[in-house]
Amino acid sequence: MLVALLGATAPAAADPPGANEGVSDRTAAQIAALQRIKTSTSGAEAKVDASLVVERRLRSDRRARSTLPAVTTGVKVLDQDTVLVDVRAHEVTDGLLAAITRAKGAVRSVSAEGVTVRAQVPLSALTTLAAQSDVKRVEAASDAQTQHVPAQNGTAERAPSKEDTDREVEARTRQARDVVAQAVRTAESDRAHAADTARQQFRVTGTGVKLCALSDGVDSLAVSQASGELPAVDVLAGQEGEGDEGTAMLEILHDLAPNAELGFATAFNGDASFADNIRALRFSLGCDVIVDDVLYYNESPFQDGPIARSVDAVAADGAVYFSSAGNQGNVVDGTAAHWEGQWSDSGAALGKFAGTAHDFDPDPARVQAVNPLTASASAAPVTLFWADPLGRSTNDYDLYATDSAGNVVAFSQGVQNGTQDPYERLTTTAGGQRISIVKFRGEGRYLDLTTYRGRFTDTADGLGKFVTPGVTRGHSAANGAISVAAAPAATAFPRSLEPGDPANPVGPYPGTFSAATELERFSSDGPRRTFFAPDGSPREEVRQKPDITAADGVQTSVPGFNPFYGTSAAAPNAAAIAGLILSGNPGLSPAEVREALTSTAVDVVAPGVDNRSGAGVVLADRVLSHTGASPQPLPKAGAPTLRNDSDGSPYLKPGTTATLTVPVTNTGDGASTSTSLVLSTPAPGVTIAPRAKSYGTIDVGQTAVNTFKIAVPAAAALGLPVRIDARLTFAGSLSPTSTRFSLVVGRPSTEVTSFAYAGAPVPIPDNSSLGATVTIPVSGVGQASSLALSIDGTRCSSTAGSTTVGLAHSYVGDLVGKLTSPSGASVVLFQRNGGSGKNMCQTVFTDSASASFSSVTGANAPFTGSFRPTGAPLSTLLSEPVDGDWTFSAVDVATGDAGFVRSVSLHTTGYAA
Repeated sequence: MLVALLGATAPAAADPPGANEGVSDRTAAQIAALQRIKTSTSGAEAKVDASLVVERRLRSDRRARSTLPAVTTGVKVLDQDTVLVDVRAHEVTDGLLAAITRAKGAVRSVSAEGVTVRAQVPLSALTTLAAQSDVKRVEAASDAQTQHVPAQNGTAERAPSKEDTDREVEARTRQARDVVAQAVRTAESDRAHAADTARQQFRVTGTGVKLCALSDGVDSLAVSQASGELPAVDVLAGQEGEGDEGTAMLEILHDLAPNAELGFATAFNGDASFADNIRALRFSLGCDVIVDDVLYYNESPFQDGPIARSVDAVAADGAVYFSSAGNQGNVVDGTAAHWEGQWSDSGAALGKFAGTAHDFDPDPARVQAVNPLTASASAAPVTLFWADPLGRSTNDYDLYATDSAGNVVAFSQGVQNGTQDPYERLTTTAGGQRISIVKFRGEGRYLDLTTYRGRFTDTADGLGKFVTPGVTRGHSAANGAISVAAAPAATAFPRSLEPGDPANPVGPYPGTFSAATELERFSSDGPRRTFFAPDGSPREEVRQKPDITAADGVQTSVPGFNPFYGTSAAAPNAAAIAGLILSGNPGLSPAEVREALTSTAVDVVAPGVDNRSGAGVVLADRVLSHTGASPQPLPKAGAPTLRNDSDGSPYLKPGTTATLTVPVTNTGDGASTSTSLVLSTPAPGVTIAPRAKSYGTIDVGQTAVNTFKIAVPAAAALGLPVRIDARLTFAGSLSPTSTRFSLVVGRPSTEVTSFAYAGAPVPIPDNSSLGATVTIPVSGVGQASSLALSIDGTRCSSTAGSTTVGLAHSYVGDLVGKLTSPSGASVVLFQRNGGSGKNMCQTVFTDSASASFSSVTGANAPFTGSFRPTGAPLSTLLSEPVDGDWTFSAVDVATGDAGFVRSVSLHTTGYAA
């Protein structure tokens, strides 16, 4: 019997399978109208995302608008009818970037692999851009979600403006600045995972390990640091992102592994940038454990794409990688928002062009061509994938959402003719809509349909829901990733996911997880079935996912994440425990860490490894007992002090000998024994004696000192840089550690030489990675003893568009400023600091300032006075002579504001006898 086709209820009489009586005329007509647009696309338009093509047609074609009154494309049209797109190219060339500029577009970023440009481009220019031979495809910008589940209904839909965010951050900054001592919050997961007792029992705290996170952003990082919640964090330059989920994740990492180093990069500058940043965290920042909580909607469930390949690459290099399993529900708890299976022809022809609809009902006597969604599935992303290789799909499927009256309200109908991905995606316009899959052309394939809000449901008018397990996908399901499900640490998630749901589970806090642990009802299930190797060749595989379970619902100090629910919180808890494993067992491989976690996990939910909890919930004391963790010493050489033996001054001078006093501090968890320091220098004619000295045993937290003699030849030139390499050996797996110091022959001069940018004002383009760059030539200085940069101005004002300030910008908190030396080394001066404050004027960046620019708020505008750089000290740029071309750049990384760089100067001092 024909039950329903595209939302229209069929006659009660028994119709043969494939009958067409149930198809709404309205539905068929609207799909036909959409398909007319699809079949009439030009060759260049076929390279443009279908939603972008239809958006432009609806804006220019009155007939299309009248035929499709309820249809929305989901395209976000920005100011001046521009759209954010990802231009996929054979190679990103200067010619392609110039073409984007000619089209009045703004470049946001270029992928490290040089095949993707993210740009904001006028809608009317997309076809012309796609017509270029070096362009493979122009897509609506890939977007993503984190795996945070807000405690209040609707929170996820109400994204705060940057103004709202900055007001919140500035209020917290003022509070942190004004309160002398505050109570530091510790996540309940520290107790629930027995991490607190594990640290005490095994005396490991994260020493020698670097834990790094990828999420949306770290807006209030400085606030968490000022209030004692976080130590220094190594943020990948220009990749601080927007939002605060990253800050909350870092607090969890620090709570469980307090002595580990921390790092961060955003995952929200597009899928290509996310893949780049995964590699950069490992290969540039040296991260040992990496965790993310992000899923891009265009990540295939059936083949490892660029993000998953980056995960596998860093895992192959020795990093342990964790990722959130997802919050898309599971079949056992009745929360599933996923169906996958083989294409089944309903026999229903839908309009002149549309092909045939998929039949979700496996009963041969029934046909149902829709899968209905719950009322909560409003503004829900819905994705469709099918089993073709990425970039080589020859089968063409389309995706439609209809309302209960049969109106097509959302669609995705890209062209797949052999060079595109097997992917369609739409966004529902209201709850209670129905999803249909239409095979426009080609062979039947295995399909994957997922919604990212709400769930599939039975309806009052007789439609059934069709769900299957296996919603976990993308890089979280990569072989190199450890996928993490969620269980509550303490209080229950405070709201029903859907009306009528049973009560949410409660965590064990102040106890620890046990076999009685229940998972969060929204936690995603596995397994993950793939069909292709990363290169697209056939290779079927079923991957056990998730791998393990960890805590969510934990305290952080970050507003909106207190408590912090979702697999977004679970993943950093698991990653922090991995940090403890590596801290007590340096050199373990990712495979050995995975084995330790899975073999010691507490079995929960179902006997043995299952598709919801994986191996079970992790307990830190059990896993450290399994690995035999032991406290590791980590001595580090501190900056030496110098006393000239001839005159008692703190300077190296030609023809003299000086005494170097070198402190060594044990920052590790165990006593440092057989500690020895070797000093060496490549400086010509300079000698250090003795070459090595023993520091003996240094207890945890203690500092020992020794002295060395350094001799400088009489012929040494003033300003000669003297590099000192300090190499510490000791009994322990982390031995040796190396540090580099820099001394210079001569006394720093008091004479300041200044060099100014002399060109015309340079515009700072709005939200463009190209930014504004000015060049400052420096000559006649040689080796400098100090360096400062000033943003000048004749009269300081907070008036928008002022022509008397050195840097005019209507929202300084949008900017990242950087100074780059002639050798290519850089220092970040300011990085999204200052909120809504306007303009920088008579602003001096110097290492001697008492405050960092990271402490400013919008109330301090116009930003005047002396500040330390937000990033590394300026002194790090002085290892080479300063003569040559220096550059100052200001990049706007958010929309809505612009400005000019007008006057900037560099101030240097040299050396005297």
